[in-house]
Amino acid sequence: MAAMTTPRDHTPSPRPLLNRRLAEFGTTIFAEMSALALTTGSINLGQGFPDTDGPEEVREAAVRALRDGRGNQYPPGPGIPELRTAIADHQHHRYGLSYDPDTEVLVTAGATEAIAASLLALLEPGDEVVALEPYYDSYAACIAMAGGTRVPVTLRPHEGRYVLDLDEMRAAITPRTRLILLNSPHNPTGTVLTREELAAIAALAVERDLLVVTDEVYEHLVFDGEHIPLASFPGMRERTVTISSAGKTFSFTGWKVGWITASPALVTAVRSAKQFLTYVSAGPFQYAVAEALRLPDAYFTALRDDLRAKRDLLCAGLADAGFEVYRPAGTYFVTTDIRPLGETDSFAFCRALPERCGVVAIPNAVFYDHREVGAPFVRFAFCKRHDVVEEAIKRLSTLRKR
Repeated sequence: MAAMTTPRDHTPSPRPLLNRRLAEFGTTIFAEMSALALTTGSINLGQGFPDTDGPEEVREAAVRALRDGRGNQYPPGPGIPELRTAIADHQHHRYGLSYDPDTEVLVTAGATEAIAASLLALLEPGDEVVALEPYYDSYAACIAMAGGTRVPVTLRPHEGRYVLDLDEMRAAITPRTRLILLNSPHNPTGTVLTREELAAIAALAVERDLLVVTDEVYEHLVFDGEHIPLASFPGMRERTVTISSAGKTFSFTGWKVGWITASPALVTAVRSAKQFLTYVSAGPFQYAVAEALRLPDAYFTALRDDLRAKRDLLCAGLADAGFEVYRPAGTYFVTTDIRPLGETDSFAFCRALPERCGVVAIPNAVFYDHREVGAPFVRFAFCKRHDVVEEAIKRLSTLRKR
């Protein structure tokens, strides 16, 4: 008679399934708020995507590429030559920066992958990364995945705008600092760093021999002041990874076409990480974006002017509703203070707002390590149709009456 055996215990070990580096992040606030918009039928001024497509000629360029069989198979790892050349030409035309399309340009799956690949490539465990706070949420996650430590330097509201304390940034640099992660025009505050601020950051990077990864996806959405790439400052070209993308400029966010420009050594490093993320992506769309980057200057001017008008409309409406408004110099987001409405908790406010008046926004506290600093601030997006912005203002106006 065969001996009886005891069934093997298949109970999972108590070790958490999620890598501890990502344990603090969970589901993004954007997913939560967008789901809330759907279930309540609210106007979604939370997640930053347009509600109309970009130029018809750019969309047709993608259709042509599909039909002609261009990009339907794996494109080249660095990106198709036509797009890399268009990116290099764009940098030269706009900013006088010269890049070799063969060695100094890399196409990525949107700016988000460019950020991830850059940080995974350039950081070692224990390296410190100085980042402007509040910051786009993927920055913190990517630093964590790379094993780095984020060191926030907080932008603070002052006289109607958010400002950078350069002394605080200098004090944040330690012997463990590897790089500065910069974003201008800045999401979520709408700050556009001035020439003087950028020059000071550049001098600090050179003095301390730091790398800089700079996210410039809103480069064409500057309403006050000007966008100046950090790579254009003395000593910065060889130590700066500049990131941009097509999504914000051409209103095709679903195509996920981004890029970096940098020295050959930096591009090679970032590509070494990027090739094991998506490898390649968006083949036919790369051909379309190459054409988009060659649109006449009038397109970029019209885009900026249209969004400036929507900014002014929404800012005025939010102020009338009782918010304190920080008028953005760039991007398509506006930050507000809810304390004049008698509120202090942006999470509770944003979760209740769809039921109260049928509008969704984002609590800025999710963009802070210092959650208490961001607690009373809420972000609204104005990259929507004019009539949608007007309807949102009408709904938000009921807040003052309560």
